[in-house]
Amino acid sequence: MKKFTSVKDIGDLKKAVNEALEVKANRFGYKHLGSNRTLLMVFFNSSLRTRLSTQKAAMNLGMNVIVLDVNQGAWKLETERGVIMDGDKAEHMLEAIPVMGSYCDVIGVRSFARFENKNADYNEEILNQFINYSQRPVFSMEAATGHPLQSFADLITIEEYKETTKPKVVLTWAPHPRALPQAVPNSFAEWMNATDYEFIITHPEGYELDSKFTNGATIEYDQNKALEGADFVYAKNWAAYTDPNYGKILSTDRSWTINSDKMKLTNNGRFMHCLPVRRNMIVTDDVIESDRSIVIPEAANREISAQVVLKRMLESL
Repeated sequence: MKKFTSVKDIGDLKKAVNEALEVKANRFGYKHLGSNRTLLMVFFNSSLRTRLSTQKAAMNLGMNVIVLDVNQGAWKLETERGVIMDGDKAEHMLEAIPVMGSYCDVIGVRSFARFENKNADYNEEILNQFINYSQRPVFSMEAATGHPLQSFADLITIEEYKETTKPKVVLTWAPHPRALPQAVPNSFAEWMNATDYEFIITHPEGYELDSKFTNGATIEYDQNKALEGADFVYAKNWAAYTDPNYGKILSTDRSWTINSDKMKLTNNGRFMHCLPVRRNMIVTDDVIESDRSIVIPEAANREISAQVVLKRMLESL
């Protein structure tokens, strides 16, 4: 595996999940693969689960790990060609990236949508520069439009907890005080559409996602109707995608918050969220603390999804 940015890069999902469960049962069984190899993790944005889980996964594989916070531990980087660099940015990505590549064997990149330019976000300009110029295998630790490590962990979690062969999975928008990227819902939709699950997306009108990610899913604007009989409820906020409202908050309607009454509509459903979560905006305390909440094992599986990706990249070196 030379890159990991979407479900297309993981191949057969059943094989990937089986490999994940094997890795989970024997986390140090492939430590020889990472001996004398170095992972460079480059962060343009904050992180808790991604940083800790990916670093732990690399250590499980015997790798050395370098963590670079671009905003605090490096020169400010220019990303655009043709710019006269007479401002506060002292180094260009076109020099910085191949230099980074010379110090490592694999690179992970985390860079969110800026909501300044939709084309730049959806063309994944920062992530793709690493893929094109580092001369190293590159994986996304969340980019402007996708978070495949999270979605792989979500899939592993659903497979572990499902009580029926083809569960009903519902992705529901929920309110949030800030404008959040579409990366997590985009990826979740893409990965769920690649399964044989019954998959429904519910959100207020105006919050439609890019059809490139949602094609194949049922879209339902009535949240209560969507939740009926659900086996898994994945709550997540995202800002508007469609023009002219790209990156904007169109609603903070608290009636979309997942509470115990909403969960009663489900088939004793499991609650999921990628974390961090705004309590009593996205979900009420009683739901996230209930025995049907699987947000912690879901987060723990981030280590496993990262380890499978790193294992495959090391095997390709």
